[in-house]
Amino acid sequence: MIQKGSDRMRVGPWHGDDSVAYVVPLPGQNRFERESIKSCRDDLTRQGYTHAVTAALGPGESQPFLAAGFTPREELRLLRHDLSDIPDITSHNQRRGLLTDIPAVLEIDHSAFQPFWRLDQAGIKEARRATPVSRFRIATAERGFNRRPSGYAITGRADRRGYLQRLAVDPRAHGHGLGAALVVDSLRWLKRHHTTDVTVNTQASNEHAYALYQRLGFEPLAHGLMVLECPLEP
Repeated sequence: MIQKGSDRMRVGPWHGDDSVAYVVPLPGQNRFERESIKSCRDDLTRQGYTHAVTAALGPGESQPFLAAGFTPREELRLLRHDLSDIPDITSHNQRRGLLTDIPAVLEIDHSAFQPFWRLDQAGIKEARRATPVSRFRIATAERGFNRRPSGYAITGRADRRGYLQRLAVDPRAHGHGLGAALVVDSLRWLKRHHTTDVTVNTQASNEHAYALYQRLGFEPLAHGLMVLECPLEP
């Protein structure tokens, strides 16, 4: 944790790379100060990091980082579902995710995403702990509790807001509706717990995921998110 005045940021290696710092602004005030971010950047340099990337930031959150020398790395589309009309889709063969599933889940994640977006074990843990309550679900291509995972989803709840944190399906299992079934399972779980809505983000270039979410009732929001980056020079 790095704190500058009332500004707090959680920092750790990006996907296990000790040279890249992953910077996550934490709630504390409406707008981070540019000087706080510059001071944080100096601290990261002294700690030995050579590069920094941020979590996905909204327009208001990103402005002070941009002013402090960060530049856009990736753009994300943001979508919202109000849970009023959930598609009637069979849940396929799903079960609760276990710690013993993590190696297979990481294989799925690495096959489904480009290198920059791939999670390591710490990233999976971060996604599951990003909200006070979360749900880790596994989809399998065959019946039986011990069948090898073919897809997974991590969904979170904070107060009455829902977040589809991660969704991935093994490319070899595409075309069987596993992704749609996992999303619908998440929507039903959130609705059972009286959540008012759920948001999800996806890469601007990922047309397949974008079309899937729209087909399942998600509506695009006017603003998206940005992941920012900054080289750190001694």
